[in-house]
Amino acid sequence: MLDRYWDGSVDRISPEAPVPVLRVTRRYERPGGAANVAANLASLGAAVCLIALVGDDADGQRLGALMDGAGVAFDCVVDPDWSTIAKIRCVSRHHQMLRADFEAPPPPAMRARLAERFALALRVHDLVLLSDYDKGALSDCQPLVAAARAAGKRVLVDPKGGDWTRYAGATLLKPNLAALDAQIGETADESARARLVDALRARLDCRHLLLTRGDGGMTLFDDAGVTHERAHVREVHDVTGAGDTVLATLAWRLAEGDDALQAMRWANVAAGLAVQSFGTAVLSRDELVDAWEASR
Repeated sequence: MLDRYWDGSVDRISPEAPVPVLRVTRRYERPGGAANVAANLASLGAAVCLIALVGDDADGQRLGALMDGAGVAFDCVVDPDWSTIAKIRCVSRHHQMLRADFEAPPPPAMRARLAERFALALRVHDLVLLSDYDKGALSDCQPLVAAARAAGKRVLVDPKGGDWTRYAGATLLKPNLAALDAQIGETADESARARLVDALRARLDCRHLLLTRGDGGMTLFDDAGVTHERAHVREVHDVTGAGDTVLATLAWRLAEGDDALQAMRWANVAAGLAVQSFGTAVLSRDELVDAWEASR
């Protein structure tokens, strides 16, 4: 999806309705959703191919240009009758005032072509990331997970929506607290949560589940037990896209040979950096390595 920002100042209330008037002085775009994950991975030094759905429109072309600039191979499935998903954020003094979303579910034919592109890309890639924003592209992704697993490729998933059976067989799931609670029910008892997560992992045949908790840090659940990392306390400007940065960092460190625990620790440092920036942030490898070394 394309993230578009309209930035400016608010000096008065509209005479037409009791709403602030934003005088736009700057407009810019950034890659959003799975495109932000891909851009972060490329910035960390990974060779990345993004398979995604776009329309035959200006937003799709702009997204392609942003991916080219980020060094991401963009294998886009284009449909002239469907529009690229886009968001407009109206911003003043780093505060988001309004967000307008332009989206519609993709037609089944687009999803079928995405699966065909995936099958070809799977042969030449080492790791698979599914960044699911519940917009329809991954509504029937279970065959993708199964194919990756059969090929011996690890699959990392940022899950959304109510039906997680489509992720069965994934190597790692990375939900936030709200998404996990929607699956297993809310509980303040960490021991009870661990039992419920273990049951969920067993049902989905998932090796690791990494729970992101915002300023509460991260918790890794796997057969070795439960490991918690406290958040790196920093001044928070914006949490937009922080989950994308976490997923990208996890994949980068796993591809570099780290185990899930060490990858979580790197991702925790990356999350602390991401929330310091406004909007969807793309971290550089040097920036993250410096922060990692400073945290030790």
